[in-house]
Amino acid sequence: METFLKLFLLVYFFLFFLLAVVLPMVRVWSLTGSNPLKIGVSDSAHDYTGKNLFITLFVCASVIFIFVLSPSTYQTLLPIPYLSHMAFVWVGITLLMLAMIWVPLAQTQMQRSWRIGIDEDVKTELVQRGLFKISRNPIFLGMRVMLFGFFLILPSAVMLATWVAGELLIQIQVRLEEEFLTRIHGDSYLAYRKQVRRWI
Repeated sequence: METFLKLFLLVYFFLFFLLAVVLPMVRVWSLTGSNPLKIGVSDSAHDYTGKNLFITLFVCASVIFIFVLSPSTYQTLLPIPYLSHMAFVWVGITLLMLAMIWVPLAQTQMQRSWRIGIDEDVKTELVQRGLFKISRNPIFLGMRVMLFGFFLILPSAVMLATWVAGELLIQIQVRLEEEFLTRIHGDSYLAYRKQVRRWI
């Protein structure tokens, strides 16, 4: 099982990065002619949150690689023994697979409007179709599910801290983006907020 888990996590990481980061960026860049990555280097709340969310995901990826490549080093990350059960592992795998489908699907449904961060230069379409009929933030919801899935598979003090940090940063980022959408789309977004929950 450990060999399967290592292979699964490696394949999952590369496949998710391809489907949820590389391909959407290439697609939107080719459609719009502009870089969809809108996280800058300033000290604004938006850029600070975005940069730290990237760091959180990098730490999560690092834990995976340490688990796969150096089990002895993984023990220094303070695994939580009483959470190390196969039932939790399978729940985690299920959550990861759901996120693998959910996130790219939501990104595809956003079409030209998808961005990483807030685009102050272009008024993008207010997307209300597909998964956006049941969740105002399906991509971030998928990321929350993914981070929790990784924690269930590799429960440790480091992954617990990563999961909690990811949760806090996502909650902040979502509120920043919703404030921006309210400012840009006005009554249309306010009506949408009344119809659809923030998460699900």
